[in-house]
Amino acid sequence: MEHTLLCLLLLLSTHIYSGHSEDDDGKAKAVLTINPTSSQIFSGESVILRCHIQRGEVTDWEYTWSKDAVDLFSREHKYEISEVMISNNGDYSCLGKHIDNGKYSMWSDAVRLTVTAVPETTLTVNPDPAYTGETVTLTCSVGSDSGWRYTWYKYNTNKVVTLSSRHTTTGATFTISRAAESDQGIYWCQGEIQSRSISSIISDPVTITVKALPTASVKASPRGPLYSGETVTLTCSMGSDSGWRYTWYKDKKMKVVTLSSRHTTKGATFTISRAAESDQGLYWCQGEIQSRSISSIISDPVTITVKERPVAVLTLQPIWPQIFSGETVTLSCDIQGGEEIEYVFYNSGKSVYTNTEPEYRISPAKNCLYTCEGLQKTNGLKHSQTSNAIQLTVLDKPQAVLSVSPQWLNPGDSVTLSCGVKESSTGWRFFWYRTVPYTAGLLSLSDRSYSVEPLSGNGTSEDSYTLIPAGLSHTGGYVCRAGRGDPVYDTLYSEPQFLWSGDPQPSVSLKIRPNRTQHFTSTSLSLSCEEKRNSTGWRLKRYREKAVESEYVSNWGSRAGSTCTIRSTYTGNSGVYWCESGSGEYSNAVNITVDVGNLILESPPYPITEGESMTLSCTNRYQETNPNPKVDFYKDGVLIRNETTGEMTIPTVSKSEEGFYKCKSNEGESPESWVTVRGVTPGPSTSVLVGVVVGLVVAGVLLAILLVLLCRYKKAGGSCCNRIFWPPQPQRTNLDPQQDQGSTQGRAPDAEYNNLQHGVANIYDTITPSDSNDNDAGAATAGPSDVMYAKIQLKKLDKKKKKMTADPKENPVYSEVKTGKTTATGPVDVTYAEVDLKQNAKAKKKKKTSTPPEADSVYSQLKPVTAPGT
Repeated sequence: MEHTLLCLLLLLSTHIYSGHSEDDDGKAKAVLTINPTSSQIFSGESVILRCHIQRGEVTDWEYTWSKDAVDLFSREHKYEISEVMISNNGDYSCLGKHIDNGKYSMWSDAVRLTVTAVPETTLTVNPDPAYTGETVTLTCSVGSDSGWRYTWYKYNTNKVVTLSSRHTTTGATFTISRAAESDQGIYWCQGEIQSRSISSIISDPVTITVKALPTASVKASPRGPLYSGETVTLTCSMGSDSGWRYTWYKDKKMKVVTLSSRHTTKGATFTISRAAESDQGLYWCQGEIQSRSISSIISDPVTITVKERPVAVLTLQPIWPQIFSGETVTLSCDIQGGEEIEYVFYNSGKSVYTNTEPEYRISPAKNCLYTCEGLQKTNGLKHSQTSNAIQLTVLDKPQAVLSVSPQWLNPGDSVTLSCGVKESSTGWRFFWYRTVPYTAGLLSLSDRSYSVEPLSGNGTSEDSYTLIPAGLSHTGGYVCRAGRGDPVYDTLYSEPQFLWSGDPQPSVSLKIRPNRTQHFTSTSLSLSCEEKRNSTGWRLKRYREKAVESEYVSNWGSRAGSTCTIRSTYTGNSGVYWCESGSGEYSNAVNITVDVGNLILESPPYPITEGESMTLSCTNRYQETNPNPKVDFYKDGVLIRNETTGEMTIPTVSKSEEGFYKCKSNEGESPESWVTVRGVTPGPSTSVLVGVVVGLVVAGVLLAILLVLLCRYKKAGGSCCNRIFWPPQPQRTNLDPQQDQGSTQGRAPDAEYNNLQHGVANIYDTITPSDSNDNDAGAATAGPSDVMYAKIQLKKLDKKKKKMTADPKENPVYSEVKTGKTTATGPVDVTYAEVDLKQNAKAKKKKKTSTPPEADSVYSQLKPVTAPGT
């Protein structure tokens, strides 16, 4: 039993030793190792790979090697590469075969063999260059591996440097202390790993330069004397080296300058802003490299001198408070001691002109602010102070403003044209023109709306121009413009102004219906030329805003005889209207305004005389819905009265009431209308004129009595002499058209003389003197008593057999002449004659009507005679 057990144990141990067991499949594990174990294996090194199988002895196995899955021929347990190369890189593994039983082990895990080239060595030096006494450090580097030792060479790669107290090595560094000129030269280094007999590739050489300490130098910019307020910059230089910091000294080498808002440093510069006298003195600089504890040799000093800068004075010629776009002016820059300088002109601080001459001619188009200064011609540096500033206010091209006074003339008056430039009154010369229809070759507006003809050749320095006398030929439009400067700068033409210089006793009257100057749009307006005596060829004419007169055309309205009716007015109908004959005679003129608004002002369409009453009415377009609005009346833009009736009455008009009137209400605002007031001022010759007129009237009356007595005498003798024919006398009248229309307003103060005759024959009958007692009781207190009049009354004829027509135009008969004092309250001496036509018996039975005196009676009143010059 014991023998059997022993046999079994022997058999089991045999199986175990042979690599087999009851629980094993018969494969052992192979393990591969590489030596050296460094992560980096360099070319030329010896590399050994070993394969170890966990069972049995090394000699029990036969080995198989594989590189990148390719079998190698070696059968040993180690695989040696004496001088490894880059081509030996790869994945290596091994396998064992048991010599006794032929069993194979498992393949080992693959091991990667990486071979790198021998590393290069890098050598650096700091600082470079070095200054005498500095410490210089050379650093050698061979990749990132450790374990290297370094060898240093100088002059060539075979001469190792000699170490001393000033030349030491620590690790990868070689230090030269207190560098001297003898330390200059070429240096190399090389690394080695002694345990593996490996050396790096020798480094590239570096050159060590040891220089003497630099001397600082300082320069000032600008050079030369400085001007107060100027900026100067001092620059410290150390050659081409960098890394220096600078210290600045003033007056003494060890007195560091004090920094402030005016004294600043940046890099190698020291700047003094707004230099003052206190900045004068000597300046030095010195450089230092704090990290290396090196200071340069201090610079030589530079001297700074500060003085006052010359004053620049900018002037403007001509000296005008405003200039206009396109106008030429000259700026002059005056600098004392201005040799070798350039003058620079600035607009709002920006340089716009540079020249060696001190003048600058400009034609600015917008507001500008000019200054000037001088620059040194040699270096362009500032020479003078900046001048005073001149603000140029540039206005748009101005338009002249023309006024005409008077615009509506009395007979024989002169008229004054006044021209001005509202924006400026300085330096102008004035030019005067009359407007005419556009004509090629004449001065014209750019839009060719009309042309102008000059009244004076070279213009006038005065701002007024007088037309003497102002006869019919002066009626028309006038403009002016002004010019000044060199070259001459012209304003725009003024707006045209109309001058009316009509016939003092027109043969025709322009009547308007409704009788007012302002009219609503879309209403009817009638204008008619109504003749006062035989005259033909009258034409209605108009003068509009373009200052050119035009004759009636069909688009004005419908025409019937001498009447033009505008059935629906519009604003284009506004203008001055008058009648004109082919021979050049003029009627009165009316200035008509057609407005689109809700209010118009009814005002006298003709001049009124001082002392008369004047009523202004504010009319609403929708008068039926708002007949009496609350109205404000204005004169020349100033509120003068509030009315709730829509009307304003001035009982006694004076010259001060002349002006522009308008009205306002909650319905809107009317246009303005000009009201002309003519004064009545007697002269010293009034009494003489009165005496002459009275004498003529008395002589006429006496002559008439003699003729009547003579006729009766001849009748008694059997002869028939009942008429005495006088040759017809031309009628002369200066009645305002408003009088013709029955208006009490607008009577002209002109003297009027009317021949007491109608038709071609006149009969004078009985003359009856009239005493002053025939006047009203209050006449004596009504005013001055130096007034006389004569009254002639026609009595019907006693002889029925002598038939005469009742038409006074054919057979007016004058019967009774009375003289007496006037009851007028005016302050002037007045002489007039009053003629009453008494119709024959048949005519007497007719009812009196308001037919105009031309058709119904012979009645004329000699209006006050005004002394010449009034």
